[in-house]
Amino acid sequence: METIESAGYSPAWLGLREPADAQARASGLVAELRRLFATAERTEIHDLGCGTGSMGRWLAPQLPGAQHWMLHDRDLRLLEHAQARMAPAAGDGAPVTATTRRGDVTALTPADLAGAGLITASALLDLLTREEVDALATTCLAVGCPALLTLTVVGQVEFSPADPLDQEMVEAFNDHQRRHAAGRRLLGPDAVAVATEAFTRRGATVLVRPSPWQLGPDQAELTTGWLAGWIDAAYEQRPELADRPGRYRERRLAAANAGELRVTVDHRDLLVLPG
Repeated sequence: METIESAGYSPAWLGLREPADAQARASGLVAELRRLFATAERTEIHDLGCGTGSMGRWLAPQLPGAQHWMLHDRDLRLLEHAQARMAPAAGDGAPVTATTRRGDVTALTPADLAGAGLITASALLDLLTREEVDALATTCLAVGCPALLTLTVVGQVEFSPADPLDQEMVEAFNDHQRRHAAGRRLLGPDAVAVATEAFTRRGATVLVRPSPWQLGPDQAELTTGWLAGWIDAAYEQRPELADRPGRYRERRLAAANAGELRVTVDHRDLLVLPG
């Protein structure tokens, strides 16, 4: 997940990235969900690590039938924000309701998700460990419903115009995303491959689609904010990069502020269909 480390998961940062997230998500996977839920009168949807609720605001109006969203997060302020701003209606005008559940999404059991017709998450998988993804696959498939897991980074970033130091920065950032944090070895850009293997090993079908962020002058504030956090993470992983001649950070941020930099941050969306 591309975030500004110092800001954490603040509503301001999550709100800033919400339009780019919505534009990036793979709409073709939603078409498959609409087909699956075409005759459902009511669907219970569990959103894991819901943040400010952007997944619900994006997805609920695209699905038919009444929906009840169960919003899971460990941050009470984010849960309150998400519940208060939930989409009011489904695509066919049916009602959408939401309740919250505070807790650690890595500790959820099949009993916690009982009754779910769909499990969703956005920008979550790359923040998990291999063991946590394996447990998530076990839990989701025990429930027996589809899972839509969006916006997982894959370690590919392209800049225009390019810079000779870009690739080293990409590699340093990717290593930072794979770091040990609080005793946990995060998957970072390896998460899509690990999750796909974990679900398919248990008999599920996994549809994988690209969902790239396309950042440029029209998203100057987001581009600059993301870029600053991205560079700082790379420097934290490899401090010697900050000492290279040319003042990479200052030069790149100046270009972003001037609307002269375009960035493609690649992600993948996964739709898991139980066997």
